[in-house]
Amino acid sequence: MSHWYDGPLAAFDTETTGVDVEEDRIVSAALVVQDAAGGRMRVTRWLVNPGVPVPVGATEIHGLTDDHLQRNGRWPAPVVEEIARALAEQCAAGRPLVVMNAPFDLTLLDRELKRHRASSLAGYLGKTPLCVLDPRVLDKHLDRYRKGRRTLTDLCALYEVVLDGAHDAAADAAASLELVRAVGRRFSSRLERLSPAELHALQAVWHAAQARGLQAWFAKSGTPETVDPAWPLRPELPAAA
Repeated sequence: MSHWYDGPLAAFDTETTGVDVEEDRIVSAALVVQDAAGGRMRVTRWLVNPGVPVPVGATEIHGLTDDHLQRNGRWPAPVVEEIARALAEQCAAGRPLVVMNAPFDLTLLDRELKRHRASSLAGYLGKTPLCVLDPRVLDKHLDRYRKGRRTLTDLCALYEVVLDGAHDAAADAAASLELVRAVGRRFSSRLERLSPAELHALQAVWHAAQARGLQAWFAKSGTPETVDPAWPLRPELPAAA
């Protein structure tokens, strides 16, 4: 009997101008599709001229400069539509979508669709439900008492997954896909009886609990930061009066 972590998966990742999902922009994105564990990965890449300056700090992370994006990137409107349609196709085909720290990438894509297409990710999905597997949420729930950071680089080292070229969207997506497979195998006794759809629902609960715990820790340490419990997509902020 094959398990979901050995079956078809797709993975999505972005590189951006920053970490504010409401204001920052996508500069590159990738979708990686694999029909079975160990199979060939099919990769689709997008490069975007965001139409706004790319901060030096962001360029230092992903290496994409204003000049490179202006010369080689495409305008955002057609790109974000292509991305949304590609993700909707994977969902319609029944492939779980692997997204590391899903509320960041999926919310940012949703806001880009609002900005450039007057639409939303839900608008492109239609009646097809999202089915997301987030290695960060899974690992944090399944091994909750382990100390240390849980970035993609840290988790790949822990689960012995090759991450070749961190902060390249295609490399990060491919590593995230393999990471979910590795998490599934390591915790197979707790996961193999759950379907991806059931795991999607559970991750929303797990992430909310994780957010409450982090918020309580911030409050105790006097940190003013707010942690959003929504997963895999943050709700839109209310419009200013």
